[in-house]
Formats: sequence, C-alpha cells, structure tokens
Amino acid sequence: MTTLTYAEASRLALQQEMARDPLVWALGEDLGPEGGVAGQYRGLQQMFGSRRVVDTPISENAIMGAAVGAAVCGTRPVAELRFADFGLCAADELVNQAAKIRYMFNGQARVPLVARQAIGFRQGIAAQHSQSTEAFWVHIPGLVVVAPATPADNHALLKAAIRCDDPVVYLEHKELWQLTGEVDAEAPPAELGVAERLRTGRDLTLVTWSRMRHVCADAAETLAAEGIGADLFDLRTLWPWDRGAIFASVRRTGRLLVAHEAVRIAGLGAEIVASVTESLFGELKAPPARLGGPRAPTPFSKPLEDLHRISAADVAEAARRLVRG
Repeated sequence: MTTLTYAEASRLALQQEMARDPLVWALGEDLGPEGGVAGQYRGLQQMFGSRRVVDTPISENAIMGAAVGAAVCGTRPVAELRFADFGLCAADELVNQAAKIRYMFNGQARVPLVARQAIGFRQGIAAQHSQSTEAFWVHIPGLVVVAPATPADNHALLKAAIRCDDPVVYLEHKELWQLTGEVDAEAPPAELGVAERLRTGRDLTLVTWSRMRHVCADAAETLAAEGIGADLFDLRTLWPWDRGAIFASVRRTGRLLVAHEAVRIAGLGAEIVASVTESLFGELKAPPARLGGPRAPTPFSKPLEDLHRISAADVAEAARRLVRG
C-alpha cells in the first residue's frame, strides 16, 4: 500500500493503463509541461510522448469531438475537460454523438472514452467554476457516470472507466485533489455500478457520493454517539447506481436520506427517493428525505459560499428528524 493524494492516485491509474494498453491516450489543455490543473498528468508526456499525451487548444467541444472520433476508430481516449462547468461546452459531442453511436449503429460501433470533469466547490472560485452537474449526465441514455470520493477509488474506478466500452463521464471533486489515503497500486479495476457500504446501521439508510461521503461519515459518527445507526453508502457509480444494495438496506431500515452537494431541485437524490418510494412504499417507516444545495449560483464570498454547503450538522439533523419524527 502507498499513501497518495486523490490527484496522484488518478495519475498512477492513467500511467498504468497507458503502459498496459497502447491504445489508451489523453488529450486536453496544459497536460504536458503543466501536468494538468492538479498534477494529474505530471510527467506522463515525458514518459509516453506528445502523441499520447496531447496538448490541445482551449476548446472543449474540439477536445471531445476529437475524442469521439478517435474512440470510434478503436482507441481509448481520456479527454480532460478541467472543470465540469466547461464540460457543458462539450455537451453536443457527448450527448448527441458519444452517447448515441452504439445504439444508432446497432452495437457495431462503440465509443470507449473517458470525459474527466472536476465538480463541486473549491473556496472562492464562484459561480462558473463550482457546479455539480451529475444529474444532467445521469439523464442522458448511453452514458456511464462515475464519482470517486477517495484516492483508492480514484485509482480503481479510473482504471475501470478506461476499460469500459461505453463513454464514461468521470466526475472528480476539486476539493478532494489533495486528500491523502492508502492506495493499492496493484489493485484491479473496480466494478462499475457497485456501491460501497461504509458502515452498518439499523435506523436509516444514508446515501451519498463524492465529497459528501466524508461529510456524511462525520454525521454518522455523531449520530452513532446518540444511539442512531446509519447504514451509510457511497454510490461511487451514479449511473448505473446500485439499486440492489440501496433497496436491500431500505427494506431493513425503513428510512432513506440522500445527501448531495449538487442543487437539490431535480437532483439525483430526487430520482433515488422516487425509485425507493415507488418500489418500497409499503415498507417505509417515514417519508424519504433528501438534502442538496440551493437553486442559486455559488457566491464568491466565503460566508455566502458556506451557506450553500451541506454540513455534517445538516445531515445529522435531517437524520434525527427521520428517525425521531
């Protein structure tokens, strides 16, 4: 086991996949000398050459268009779109091309690419650099959506995303880039679509992903000290999400709370709550609940930005209301 940051873990995964498969390559802005916005590509251009780690103009739609074409032709591109906010500039290529080609060609063509986009808050980067767009991508048929929360997952899930034969929207969180953790450098790719249970509890099911995994873990500790047991899950893959694990947990606890950083209105939490309610209505002890951000742009001001964040105290209080009424 090796201690790595979240950013270093993804760099290791990409290095290993590029060494394993000559068809894997990367493209995006400032990947060579700069090494990427958080060092995720540092040294890889020197290692593999400028034909496999390609610096591009500042044009996300051009980056994604090139990636789609190269994927259809048999390579496995990793397209770096920097922030998820800029990923929307590449939406046409992802939504209307990458996500549709396998269906339109009756499975005769596939688009094995990874679109890396950094989601979420990072203090002081304001409205155009702080968005969490996962619900948009989950809504698009043909896309796989992944959101790692730890260095170990950013290593194993990126390997899985690169080997996936469908286009993967890969959502790393900006505030996790410097998070450190133990990583097994020889770990195999993770299995996509499988949630991780972080702790077992009998009183409510608590579902989350990305940075909120750590917030919810703190909340679960607080609740445990009060005698409330949370069955805590990190989804890891947002589409397909692990319905089997979540449904089994809710059948046991009878209560569900979904917490995410993204805007609450029409967020992925609403889909999970609706799915559980439709399938398990008769087994619920309380109406399912969800926590999410306000439907407002993220402010530059730190005090105002903090008001947009879902805290461990917010999660714990929502859980108490569910359990105690």
